[in-house]
Amino acid sequence: MTAEQRIEALEKQLRYLTDRQQIIDCIARNARGCDRHDPDLLSSAYQLDGIDEHGAANTIDGQQYHAWANEVHAKGSLQNMHNITTHTCEIDGDEAHAESYVIGLFLNPDGVTARLLAGRYIDRLERCDDEWRIALRRCTVEVIMKADASIIASDYFLDMGFLKGLRDKQDVSYQRPLTLDDTPAGHRW
Repeated sequence: MTAEQRIEALEKQLRYLTDRQQIIDCIARNARGCDRHDPDLLSSAYQLDGIDEHGAANTIDGQQYHAWANEVHAKGSLQNMHNITTHTCEIDGDEAHAESYVIGLFLNPDGVTARLLAGRYIDRLERCDDEWRIALRRCTVEVIMKADASIIASDYFLDMGFLKGLRDKQDVSYQRPLTLDDTPAGHRW
């Protein structure tokens, strides 16, 4: 293999690895946007003409998905977490098809019960201006359970003073630099 061929192979490998990282970053940005109720993060995950299908009754313009998601999450839960696990991706030029397993955890409005949903995000992504975004997302639900979350209201748990996620930019994850000095009101259980 010539030096030129090695450089070409390395460039191809670097492009693939960069694309894969940008794609998983896009999917993670969407999940974080859902949990922090951050409209900018959510919108940034979709192409300008992107579509999100959360069931046949909820096919939503990607740029407006944040309004729907924030409303649904606010009405249906006090806290929510979207965990991306198994992820596969096929890249063909400026188009990619990804399958990402997702586990959603939701503390119900009563504060003592919870729901666990497990499913998949099936995405077609497109690269535009060297940035990957979701062009079409279709969601599956494979398992849904309800659970007892009453321990969260117990003295045992409350005495620990754990941080809890906030659904806005007051969440500690936005703090720069991260310190122990600044803990916003309402940020602890």
